[in-house]
Amino acid sequence: MTRPTPKEVKAMADVAGVPVDAEVATRMANSIGPAFEGFAAVAGTLPFDLEPASFLLVQLAKVSK
Repeated sequence: MTRPTPKEVKAMADVAGVPVDAEVATRMANSIGPAFEGFAAVAGTLPFDLEPASFLLVQLAKVSK
């Protein structure tokens, strides 16, 4: 996973139903960017990194057994 751009942040916020303007999207991208850079070394090696929704379904299935 790479550092999100302001355009990507805006698109994700719009899809989530929380639209933001370009300035807010830029601030969000700049504030979460360092976290993405910090995890770059292990990106793709963590199961949760692949698809969060499926991860949650698997965890809930384990609990219900």
